[in-house]
Amino acid sequence: MGIHTEFNPDLALRKAGTEGRKRGECIPANLREGQVYSFLKRGQRNYWLEGEIPLRTTEGDQRLSRPIAAITILYVTHHLIRGEVHTEGKYRVEEIFNPEDPKIHFEGMSRVR
Repeated sequence: MGIHTEFNPDLALRKAGTEGRKRGECIPANLREGQVYSFLKRGQRNYWLEGEIPLRTTEGDQRLSRPIAAITILYVTHHLIRGEVHTEGKYRVEEIFNPEDPKIHFEGMSRVR
């Protein structure tokens, strides 16, 4: 037995209003630059806190969109919900990307400007 921890280079949340998902598990419908939002993920996850990371939508099973925004994780904590580890925190939206724009916004862990 060991400690199961996942390292995430991005924050992947469900589309707004996904049925059966809590509010923090989904990207807000009216995402705005400069605003701070809460997130909730199942499992013990580690995020990079020293710079911007991509915000993506997920359908599950690691099926991810291209980055929809650049965010900064402000804080993260781990706790149990019904005996299962969850990661909860807050992030600030730095920039929202146009989904029609083919521009590359991240290369590895570096933000491309």
